Amino acid sequence: MTTEPDVVGPVPQRIEVGVAQVRRLVTTQFPQWSELAVRPVPAAGWDNRTFRLGESMLVRLPSAAEYAHAVAKEQRWLPALAPHLPLPVPVPLGLGEPGEDYPWPWSVYRWIDGEPASRAPIADLDAFADTLAGFLLALQRADPAGGPGPGLHNWFRGGPLRNYDPLMTRALATLDDTALRDDITRVWRAALAAGWAGRPVWFHGDIAPGNLLTTDGRLSAVIDFGTCGVGDPSCDLAIAWTLLTGPSRAILRDRLAADPAMWLRGAGWALWKAVVLHTGGEPDAKRVIDQIIEEFAHAPLR
Repeated sequence: MTTEPDVVGPVPQRIEVGVAQVRRLVTTQFPQWSELAVRPVPAAGWDNRTFRLGESMLVRLPSAAEYAHAVAKEQRWLPALAPHLPLPVPVPLGLGEPGEDYPWPWSVYRWIDGEPASRAPIADLDAFADTLAGFLLALQRADPAGGPGPGLHNWFRGGPLRNYDPLMTRALATLDDTALRDDITRVWRAALAAGWAGRPVWFHGDIAPGNLLTTDGRLSAVIDFGTCGVGDPSCDLAIAWTLLTGPSRAILRDRLAADPAMWLRGAGWALWKAVVLHTGGEPDAKRVIDQIIEEFAHAPLR
């Protein structure tokens, strides 16, 4: 494997944010909302600390300096993208400034009802995949002019997979299972070699079960655009292995017209994270690794 510099960087040092602190921020900067209740959101995510503000809004505060890069991007681009998308997405209602011992900009959004697909049952996985594909196609059709390319603001989503090669190399070095390591390495090397020469388009960057909201078992909204940008959309295919299976995976691939190289890069995006999580002790990550290895076990990888 390559030994390129690690452009992704170390795990960010996150901070905690409390209800009283958020209430002071809102009262100081948005006095019109000062009487509204503030309460934390269960399982609020990794990149941001999230709180309900009243019944119809939420406050979203980056948990580390690296995640704060996304605030201005979301404020600028989500209002422009939302009218072109077939499902609700977060649209900012206010931009907060550092204060009350909180060091970074933050956002107020309208609350979107729904249960994350990571916690709620999906009524029909094939229909779910079809709806998701329609959303991603609409996102890719949005005008990319002036949109942000891969960079620190989104951990180089939309860029080449080789940015994650040092991270993968370190994770693989901790695997004692030689056969598993060889299988992963085969697919990973093929994904690195699967070139992209397409037209840059909008992508979400983190199409994961926790960012897909459901209502009555159907996909009803897409949230958390912190890793969005303009570039190679193959990163949005990781969901094919982290949530979808069998026919639903094929529906996503067919609807998005993913050629073999794009599909392989998508598998690479799912694989690096699954390997890192697996070596870190995440029990479900091995299932993702096994699905990818099985799919490409007999494929003529180049």
